[in-house]
Amino acid sequence: MLVLTRKSDESIRIGDDIIIRVVEVKGNQVRLGIEAPRHLRIYREELYQKISRENRLSAMAGLDTFGKLKEVFRKP
Repeated sequence: MLVLTRKSDESIRIGDDIIIRVVEVKGNQVRLGIEAPRHLRIYREELYQKISRENRLSAMAGLDTFGKLKEVFRKP
């Protein structure tokens, strides 16, 4: 992991088209501004983890539902 120190109004560039700027530092909170192409999805980590967990649960439920439907429509 790369660890950088930045002050308010300083930024970090990732590749050619992503800029992360420190907008404000207040106590133990840091406000970041992110400039990136619209096709990139940007999530807070806790939200990304929740989405991933829900997707996994949904996929497992989908497989279970498919199995149940298969039993219902099984030929005698």
